[in-house]
Amino acid sequence: MCPVPSGGCCGTRAQYTGAVPRRVALITGPTSGIGAGFARRYAADGYDLVLVSRDTDRLGELAAELRNEGERAVEVLPADLAESADRGKVAERLTAGVDVLVNNAGFATSGEFWTADPAVLQSQLDVNVTAVMQLTRAALPAMIDAGSGTVVNIASVAGLLSGRGSTYSASKAWVVSFTEGLAGGLKGTGVGMHVVCPGYVHTEFHDRAGIDMTSLPSFMWLEVDDVVRESLADIAKGKVLIIPGTQYKAITTATRMIPRTLSRATTNVFGRGRGRT
Repeated sequence: MCPVPSGGCCGTRAQYTGAVPRRVALITGPTSGIGAGFARRYAADGYDLVLVSRDTDRLGELAAELRNEGERAVEVLPADLAESADRGKVAERLTAGVDVLVNNAGFATSGEFWTADPAVLQSQLDVNVTAVMQLTRAALPAMIDAGSGTVVNIASVAGLLSGRGSTYSASKAWVVSFTEGLAGGLKGTGVGMHVVCPGYVHTEFHDRAGIDMTSLPSFMWLEVDDVVRESLADIAKGKVLIIPGTQYKAITTATRMIPRTLSRATTNVFGRGRGRT
């Protein structure tokens, strides 16, 4: 039995010396985009970090950057969340206890579902859905025992609008429903569940997926820092479903008020529903 109180654990959180242990945030997919934004913000707020990515070179670079900016511990945990063994490795780290889990890793692909490589589709499901479920399950017991903790799942506005990439939208809809359901079950435990649903954000995401976004109007784009800032402000208010950007709040509100057939047609025209998986 580990002697560290309040959900801490020997060799993972700060060793107990009578001082209050430093807070720890574990972030998946932190080497670029929204994940990097959350990593830098939590580091600036004084958290020690556990960074999880399959890109070991960029993982090391980010860790070195954040270590140099302040007196904080930055643990690197190389892992491919499409692989069961690697998900298990991250889950084991989470059972030792963290204060914040940000499930950010995820990906989309270009092309149509019926032409996509089944192995790629399975990997997408494993990263976007299975990893979120498994890592959240691993993190919650220690948080509940401590009476505090925060889980932030990064979904997408695609999870709220039908037709924007079949498997990607479906995976993000699962994350939304999963988070909202858990938030109700965790009420009164001191643990917060939150799901962030960004729209189009200036990151490497679409380039990596091979999706051409050059024709998208400029007013539809969000910046990473704005997404992170708005998300953390809403988390502090206790909001469960978080939609950064006034334009996306308006879009999602409007689509919920119209028939689903019209919503699908609108999304296919303006949301680039074809050529995405």
